[in-house]
Amino acid sequence: MLKKHWLPLFLILDILLLAIIFYAYSSPEKLSANSHTSNPDNQESAMSKVLHFAGDVESRVALAAVNTVQFIADKWPGGKADHAMIDAPQIVQNPELPRGCEVTSLAMLLQQAGVNVGKMTLANKIDKVPYQSGDYYGNPNDGFVGNMETLSEPGLGVNHGPIVKLAKRYLPNQIVDLSGRPFDAVLDQLRAGIPVMVITNSQFKPLPDSAFRTWSTSSGTIKVTFHEHAVLVTGFDKKNYIYFNNPLGSKNEKTERDPFIDAWQQMGSQAISYTKY
Repeated sequence: MLKKHWLPLFLILDILLLAIIFYAYSSPEKLSANSHTSNPDNQESAMSKVLHFAGDVESRVALAAVNTVQFIADKWPGGKADHAMIDAPQIVQNPELPRGCEVTSLAMLLQQAGVNVGKMTLANKIDKVPYQSGDYYGNPNDGFVGNMETLSEPGLGVNHGPIVKLAKRYLPNQIVDLSGRPFDAVLDQLRAGIPVMVITNSQFKPLPDSAFRTWSTSSGTIKVTFHEHAVLVTGFDKKNYIYFNNPLGSKNEKTERDPFIDAWQQMGSQAISYTKY
């Protein structure tokens, strides 16, 4: 991981090694020179103390070296942590919100940030648009399309814009819209101990073209799928798995990372998180 950056690492280790040598050898000589007028017993006692001190310094410097190398491994480009796991609240959307995966995932995100708000409150407050009005279907970029609370009436879902708008009512200066950015931005949030809400699909892998349909809305045509789903991403590991709290499943479910990313990109690379103060 650090092979590309061996030169600065060896320079740092060389400096630390010189510090060990300086304390281990230079200090006893100085004390010995200042102790020529003392009796042999006192000189031996003083030298023992110095050697003990030098050994203690060496241990401290060695510990500092370990911490320095670990810091570089974590922070140096190409040396980021290869795993992370966050213990975030798990909330299920059913039975109250059979189409409420987005507001349920948002509730988990906000609760992890310390906001005491539930899925039903968010379901009531999010912007909504009719499923269909005349010749036009509702646009999920404007609000939740249709009915969230019952499958007996038509409904679809909502995209990141209205979700960010609602989230900022609770964390006005902290919400971060990561939509459109590479998935590395999601991983960086996880490394920082912050979960990320994403919009994906219920299969967590790319869908065939047949799973999408084109809708005419008042603001233009869009592609939609009834397999849309939202989850709260909570971690990743060295074995190429991604972990998430699933509103239709359980806490810290896992799936293969690459298909998950492909599905996320297929749904527009939509992701929402927050910053810590």
